[in-house]
Amino acid sequence: MDTAAQSLIRQYLSFLRSQRKLSAHTVDSYGRDLQELCTLLTPAGASQPAQAADIDFRKTTQVQIRKCAAQLHARGLNARSISRKLSAWRGFFAWMSMEIELKANPADGVKPPKKNKPLPKALAADDAVRLVSQASPARDPASTLAACNRAMFELLYSSGLRVSELSTIDLADVREGAYESAGWIDLENAEVTVTGKGGKKRKVPVGSAALQAIADWLPIRASLVRADAGPDSHALFLTERGTRMSPRVTQLRLKAHGQSLEMASDVHPHMLRHSFASHVLQSSGDLRAVQEMLGHASITATQVYTALDFQRLAQVYDQAHPRAKKTGKTGGK
Repeated sequence: MDTAAQSLIRQYLSFLRSQRKLSAHTVDSYGRDLQELCTLLTPAGASQPAQAADIDFRKTTQVQIRKCAAQLHARGLNARSISRKLSAWRGFFAWMSMEIELKANPADGVKPPKKNKPLPKALAADDAVRLVSQASPARDPASTLAACNRAMFELLYSSGLRVSELSTIDLADVREGAYESAGWIDLENAEVTVTGKGGKKRKVPVGSAALQAIADWLPIRASLVRADAGPDSHALFLTERGTRMSPRVTQLRLKAHGQSLEMASDVHPHMLRHSFASHVLQSSGDLRAVQEMLGHASITATQVYTALDFQRLAQVYDQAHPRAKKTGKTGGK
């Protein structure tokens, strides 16, 4: 049964082929998306099949399109696929507005559901401690590389810093000509000041293990400082060439170190930040304090760690509670 709705769809697909020069595969995909729209717009319980339902696209409303998107989401379709279908529908109604009288494009302003953000990856507490405490090559634990690595990794985990913040830390608060420290370490007060996103400065406590690692590093650092290095000479962390440690070099060093310890995860600096947040929250339950230490402008960004903590507790429950274990058996002995 050839209906007005099906006729419009056919004309639009012809337009895509002849005018837009889209591939046959793409046109077929548009066709399937529009047929699905017909199915979704067909009243529940209609006796005639969706393909033959005489839907009046001119009367389709934004509310109906929003409902169609919601139905797709309820069926388990992912956000990317729903976004693609909405784009196809939007294009169809835009073409219709050029061909026939259409007050407004009902698909305009309809957004797909937000994509589910994966939870941040954090190390177990034992793995995090092993990673930062063993940041020394076995052959030469007192080497420049080993001492710098351990100080950097301990500080990342101790204070939950971003790697970009770590690289800007100076040995002291310096104001020299046009140069002004973005961050600095205060060993006496056991705290570090850094400049985070939006240019906001914050102070974060530094733990005793990190303080000791930095103290072990400082004599080696002093031997690397170059008089002609300019602002780099103030940097807390230096390369063997006496230049400021870059975020990229820190990332590569941590990755290589994680591989040397045969860590299961692909370790990166932000994983230590996630671990810091998760472990402090597990111990204290103080979400606001974690927010302040991480430098999050909104508590919403910090709340993701509550989900991570709940996930960990659920795993512990599944492993420990005798009635949570899934044996796959039913019935008696």
